[in-house]
Amino acid sequence: MGLSEKLSLLQEFLQCGSSVSLWHYDADGNLVDSNYPQQTLLSTAFTAFGCRDRMLSHAASHDNPILLGDALGLVWGAAFEKQDGKLQNIYVLGPTFFADVSLAQVEEGLKRYHDAEASIAWKIHLLDNVPTIPVCNFILFSHYLLMLHFCLTTEKLDVSALNVTSLTVMPDGEAPSLKRDRHKIYSAEQAMLQMVRNGDLNYKESLSGAMNLSIGPNLAAHTPLSGAKTSDIIFCTLVCRAAIEGGLSPEEAYSLNDSYLQLIENACTWDELVSLPLTMYNDFIHRVHRCRENPKVSAPIQKCIDYIELHLDRRILASELAALIGYSEYYVTRKFKEETGYFINDYIKFAKVERAKILLANAERDIADVAEMLGFGSQSYFGQIFKEVTGSTPAVYRATLFGKHRDKKA
Repeated sequence: MGLSEKLSLLQEFLQCGSSVSLWHYDADGNLVDSNYPQQTLLSTAFTAFGCRDRMLSHAASHDNPILLGDALGLVWGAAFEKQDGKLQNIYVLGPTFFADVSLAQVEEGLKRYHDAEASIAWKIHLLDNVPTIPVCNFILFSHYLLMLHFCLTTEKLDVSALNVTSLTVMPDGEAPSLKRDRHKIYSAEQAMLQMVRNGDLNYKESLSGAMNLSIGPNLAAHTPLSGAKTSDIIFCTLVCRAAIEGGLSPEEAYSLNDSYLQLIENACTWDELVSLPLTMYNDFIHRVHRCRENPKVSAPIQKCIDYIELHLDRRILASELAALIGYSEYYVTRKFKEETGYFINDYIKFAKVERAKILLANAERDIADVAEMLGFGSQSYFGQIFKEVTGSTPAVYRATLFGKHRDKKA
């Protein structure tokens, strides 16, 4: 199937869902085509509010798709067609709101663009058309954008790979059709914070899972941008506290937190704001990881430990670690035991169980899937090792997390 057929099929799919429109721009940012009814009106908004320029700037140095937003709460998603690294075409989804917004909120956001070269009549026309702009929640819209990227590149990405996206950055409110499970959200957020406390560099799985559950707090904010800022501030504060619990000094943690809070406060558009929490989360995790490194452990053995933490999804052999640091298998085994107090296989076993605890916090994930994700040959073997380390089975452990006496998915 050629690209044009893929895009046509995608357009039909979008119209069956949230009526999200598709736009085609050339490599210079000139509009080629769109199926949006008010094409001229919204293409002017896309340019006047700075989204077009930010899209082109991003395309010059990145391949992954990007979410673009403005102070009104309008959101677009852009994906790029490149050949040999050179930009050929840009395809844009949108505009959409991530939540129902009032005309008063849109008018308030419009005040930020008083210098934009747009007539009063155009602004009135835009306000008149606000009710016709579709509402599509963040999770669904992000997956639409990843589908568009796949059509253009055949590359499969997950939500965490979007260049500007995060767990908690949502304009205020939520789409009426999107239901929350507060208990699942809490468990997912606790798993994310535990990743920070552990300084776990392999955090993307937990982050992606939480992003698919939480859409941010349901706030009645003055504008969509102010609601998103409040959400970011909450997330940043929680991560800061978790980093301190993980061993980062309060002086460093609070100083770093203050820096990110100031960046949040200074953000003027939605896509300036939306990239900050993921950057902040990554920053704190790496700092905790560094401070938790055992000073008694040599650099080669620490390299082995890092390798283990980043490859818990498969079987890890002592011979791999030996090749990694240039030691013989016998010598790396002896040095690892001397410096960590654990045999290599035992350390790997304990590390896998700690990761399993985090994955089990997602109630929607089957225990068999957790076993497979951590490279165990079977669910029964996973259960055996988990009980050996923790004293309980994965099912019992999960039941304690959710306050239940039995796990239906065991």
